[in-house]
Amino acid sequence: MGSFDDLDIVFSTDQRRIRPEKKQPVAPKGDGIVRVGRETKGRKGKGMTVITGIPLHPDGLRDLAKKLKQKCGTGGTVKDGKIEIQGDQRDLLVAELQSMGYTVKRSGG
Repeated sequence: MGSFDDLDIVFSTDQRRIRPEKKQPVAPKGDGIVRVGRETKGRKGKGMTVITGIPLHPDGLRDLAKKLKQKCGTGGTVKDGKIEIQGDQRDLLVAELQSMGYTVKRSGG
């Protein structure tokens, strides 16, 4: 027989939690400015519009990315807190994000 340390607790009268609660994702802190730029690095020369600095949690970013992709009529993804939209869509995205109430700046060239 093994020791009690090897067994999973099934029932306990102790008031402490058996499993720790999962932490809710928090929105990243930033300077409050959403930046819209274009990148080609690592994409075989194909350009993508990259949106950074949006103060939303991951689920909110996915929802916003979906709306923006539909507005542009292209594909895209959410990676590392950034929204990536295929093609050079900077002008359209800057106008759309400003209409949503964000402070937007174009970054890059």
